[in-house]
Amino acid sequence: MIKKLLLLVNMIVLSIAASAQEGIIRGVVIEDAIGEPMIAVTVAVAGTGTGTITDFDGTFEIRTEPGIYSLEVSFLGFQTLTITDVEVVDGEVVVFDNIRMVEESELLEEVVITATAVRNTEAALLTIQRKSPNLLDGISSQTFKKIGDSDAADAVKRVTGVSVEGGKYVYVRGLGDRYTKTMLNSVDIPGLDPDRNSLQIDIFPTNLINNMFVLKSAVADMPADFTGGVVNIETKDFPEERVFDISASIGFNPDMHLNSDFLSYQGGDSDFLGFDDGTRELPEAARVDNIPSPISGASDTEVANFLNQFSPTLGTQRETNFMDYSLGVTLANQVKLNETNNNTLGYIFSATYKNSSTFYDDLFYGDYQLNQDPNINELIYANRLSGESGTRNVLLGGLAGLAYKTKNAKYKLNIMHLQNGENEAAILRLDNNDDARGQSGYIANSDNLEYGQRGLTNILLNGKHFTEDGSWTIDWRLSPTISRIDEPDIRKTAFTEIGARETFAAGAGGLPSRLWRNLEEVNLVGRIDLTKEFEINEEAAKFKFGFSQVNKERDYEILQYSVQFFGAQPTWTGNANEVLQPANTFPSGTIYYASGNTFPNPNEYNSTVSNTAGYASLEFTPLTKVKTVVGLRAEKFLQKHTGRDQRGEFDLVDAEVLDALDFFPSANIIYGVSEKQNLRVSYSRTIARPSFKELSFAQILDPASNRLFNGGLFPFEGEWDGNLRETLINNFDIRWEFFGDRAQLFSVSGFYKSFADPIELVRIPEQVTITEVQPRNVGDGTVFGVEVEFRKALDFLAEENSPWSVSGNLTLANSSIDRTPSEIRSREDNARTGQDIADTRQMAGQAPYIINAGLSYNNPDKGFDAGLFYNVKGPTLLIVGGGIFPDVFTEPFNSLNFNLNKNIGEEQRTSLNFKVSNLLGDVREEVFTGFEAENQLYTRFSPGISFGLGVKYSIY
Repeated sequence: MIKKLLLLVNMIVLSIAASAQEGIIRGVVIEDAIGEPMIAVTVAVAGTGTGTITDFDGTFEIRTEPGIYSLEVSFLGFQTLTITDVEVVDGEVVVFDNIRMVEESELLEEVVITATAVRNTEAALLTIQRKSPNLLDGISSQTFKKIGDSDAADAVKRVTGVSVEGGKYVYVRGLGDRYTKTMLNSVDIPGLDPDRNSLQIDIFPTNLINNMFVLKSAVADMPADFTGGVVNIETKDFPEERVFDISASIGFNPDMHLNSDFLSYQGGDSDFLGFDDGTRELPEAARVDNIPSPISGASDTEVANFLNQFSPTLGTQRETNFMDYSLGVTLANQVKLNETNNNTLGYIFSATYKNSSTFYDDLFYGDYQLNQDPNINELIYANRLSGESGTRNVLLGGLAGLAYKTKNAKYKLNIMHLQNGENEAAILRLDNNDDARGQSGYIANSDNLEYGQRGLTNILLNGKHFTEDGSWTIDWRLSPTISRIDEPDIRKTAFTEIGARETFAAGAGGLPSRLWRNLEEVNLVGRIDLTKEFEINEEAAKFKFGFSQVNKERDYEILQYSVQFFGAQPTWTGNANEVLQPANTFPSGTIYYASGNTFPNPNEYNSTVSNTAGYASLEFTPLTKVKTVVGLRAEKFLQKHTGRDQRGEFDLVDAEVLDALDFFPSANIIYGVSEKQNLRVSYSRTIARPSFKELSFAQILDPASNRLFNGGLFPFEGEWDGNLRETLINNFDIRWEFFGDRAQLFSVSGFYKSFADPIELVRIPEQVTITEVQPRNVGDGTVFGVEVEFRKALDFLAEENSPWSVSGNLTLANSSIDRTPSEIRSREDNARTGQDIADTRQMAGQAPYIINAGLSYNNPDKGFDAGLFYNVKGPTLLIVGGGIFPDVFTEPFNSLNFNLNKNIGEEQRTSLNFKVSNLLGDVREEVFTGFEAENQLYTRFSPGISFGLGVKYSIY
């Protein structure tokens, strides 16, 4: 085995050394009419006798001496294509990934085109989009480079109908997180946030991504649990050319960085790597039923030793923070292992490190109610939290990938690990209003210390096999993913002001508390897809069928502890860090810790999911220019839960909380109006299921905002029965699209969706002391809308091939939800004088409009491109109100960003990137809205204007 490995390494080294003595031409040949790779196409270097044929992926590789050549591409029944001015440089790779072959005609036998005209990956992606059986939009690796986006979240905002929330989460067509699915290399991958269904895609650096597709209509081979769209991130496998890139960047925000007032606290020595070193670890004795305390029977020494195991740091500290910075390295190549059989090995290794910080000195959380007097429309505040917050975020990512290609098969192994750590410190002032219902009235000052670490490890093993004649394809994938989220030692210390004195009061600011939250999830995905190509009435057809199995298991736990006093409190000065000084802790003082946990723990659960799916689809051409894809998918979904509620009324052990067999038909019809135009019509049935957290009894508190999430299994008499159900959706789409030269595009789409039992986040009317929300099924709903997209070169600014272009897309949507009888009743009971309560309202999570626009300049000859990009999403219902609580909406955030890239040096191996984000200086706000009342703040913070400078050097 060792000898074989040494032989393999030796072959790779020899191959790399040999490549330095000659140049390489690589490319992909596709059939223009259907957008599929062409097998056995002859590709020859004119006048040299050197040539080859394409493999099952349509790819080829030719090695030849440096020089300027013409490339001849030919296949029986197709026009011969000659590519002129192909410059081959010693040790370099020339890549053509958009060579289109057109069937022969009587008018034209040969096409001659220059090399620069085919070297365009945007045009290649448009070909995929044009020939796709379902509605698809995408963005290519070339576009990543052009617009300078460093991660997937920044890049995907350019796609029609896409918005990104919080810089991390993708929404498609304005629909919320629940209706968007994120996949990695066409397999499910869990998120790093227990509060979200979708994955944080800002963790994917763009240098690892080949393409990103947003699929907006369903086909049978896709999972059914999406509605707005599926975001599929494809990582690189066989790099077109040798890559060894080193990159670095810095970012500066005048409102946040190099700020001596930045808030932090003393953490662990490994925080800079994205994980805790054990500093915040929960003492082992804290897990027993009766923790050491003066009232537990423990000795003074045992109590003191137990207290000493907790960090005494409870308060924030001021320090000067640095600017944002990142480092990255990527090494990739493909080599021929055997010139006789053309077996090829591709590899990619990449590592990324990002360290960023934010500082908000205007942070605000509000909670407002309707006035008790129905004649008063203006809202009254219950709680107002204002203050400052400092956050440090670290992301460490690594990807190792190997791909091996033989004559009739391709194998890929990817191993990826992402590690994310976030340290947050905040000082908040709480103003509680005793004029509001359920409130006692007090002022408190709180120090909040939080840390969260998230780790995700994903392995993908993929094989693709072809028969000799190419009529059968078998594609199989195995992908285990392990994700873990730890939020150790979340500390809140709030002094309540009583006259001129500051103290701890359980009924007001509360006693100093600490939380430990842990989540571990294991996903195992397996799928196999089989495709048979044949003919129906002399037209190409495909029959595709397959099976998949997804198994998930999540363990979640919350443990909480609070300071208690074995006697009177000391006299405090308001400094949180003095609380756990030795003079104040037992036995010298009166402080000890008490457990807030009961056993069994109601905030501990285990949930499992088994989703078994099978499908079949047929793609054929029943009429000239009409392509039809019809299919049926079946999914047997079983979710089990072990957990209990806070009241002790329910105790579930491996109970089946969701068990359903659903069928999902789909039909896509594409009419080729002309070579450059399509008219698409589609129908599909999809589903949205509750998440693990939603289908539980868990109560999860946000210590900063003091807002509480309740699992959907918990019933409220007369309002909610605790039976959280899945949502079934019918989707109808129509699109006309026109594809021009030079990656130009214009399309108009319409869509309609009907929702049965949609799930929304609802404010619990019965709970008035703090803000409590719960996911519930509400009345049936509909959404209809239009999308318009264009990409146009500004040819009038130049004689030809203008470097200027404009792009934009607009999504308009109208949503309507039938209010439930309980919602109507609770609103009517608290209606304002003269207010009529309608039977319908806007759908939660559905934005009424999304606008993306861009102005770009791209001059590849000078290695220069720049762009100005704008994005905004309309006001969106975030939390459904009820009773005395008004609705909460997100306000539009007008994002205007500038980006500039410049290659420098004789060989242009160095590239510089400069960008400015949030040029308009807009503020992010969420607001309460009431009948003829002024909007009041739910959340507010100012991201400010940030500047970034990056450099990348390509060693080769």
